[in-house]
Amino acid sequence: MPIMSGAEPYHHAGGPVGVLLCHGFTGSPQSLRPWAEHLAEAGLTVALPRLPGHGTTWQEMNRTRWEDWYAELDKTLADLRGRCPEVFVAGLSLGGCMALRLAEVHGEGIRGVVVVNPSIANDVPLLRLAPLLRLFVPSVQGVAGDIKKEGMVEVGYTRTPVKAAASLPRLWALTQAELDKVIQPVLVFHSPQDHVVKPTSVHILRERLTGGNLDVVELTDSYHVATLDNDADRIFAESLEFIRTNASVPLQRD
Repeated sequence: MPIMSGAEPYHHAGGPVGVLLCHGFTGSPQSLRPWAEHLAEAGLTVALPRLPGHGTTWQEMNRTRWEDWYAELDKTLADLRGRCPEVFVAGLSLGGCMALRLAEVHGEGIRGVVVVNPSIANDVPLLRLAPLLRLFVPSVQGVAGDIKKEGMVEVGYTRTPVKAAASLPRLWALTQAELDKVIQPVLVFHSPQDHVVKPTSVHILRERLTGGNLDVVELTDSYHVATLDNDADRIFAESLEFIRTNASVPLQRD
């Protein structure tokens, strides 16, 4: 299946600190590519995989489920951990949910978590109806491209594959149920003007992560895909500083 232009995965072999970046639902690595390149330039080893069914056609994505996307991330994480003594995970939107799930499952094997406008709650009306809609329609209006910055475009689907979306409630439920296992430092970037994900997810993180390991930064000039928006440089700089602060080894080999 041909890959959409710009949706290719990105990998960079750098120093002993690794970062796994997880793109969002119906999006592609393109939404995180500038972030990945910024971290690579700072000397990190970076992995930004293309999740199964993404970056091709929404019809192909309808043949995949959250377990397929998570399995790809888990495999990439295992490779990173084999090459780097310390690994961080980061993600946008649903990618943020899967980054948190990786932190729950792998515990001390992950050093820290950075998420941008994470989606961990079943509060999006269109997606909430997906389990029922999948019986009648194959796709509905897409959610990609919520960007304030003029001229910036996200490479993603204009349609949301309903069967794929119908698998999301299980992932949200699992992630919420085990948030107490997230003991790593967590940095959250949150756009109050988000037209895709409601503030519910950040509220849940504030309520559940009460061990002093959570820091929330508000992005006042960006919409949902903040990694391509006006606050992108702030995300890049502050996430890099977060990694420097929480890594116990230098980011780059001497």
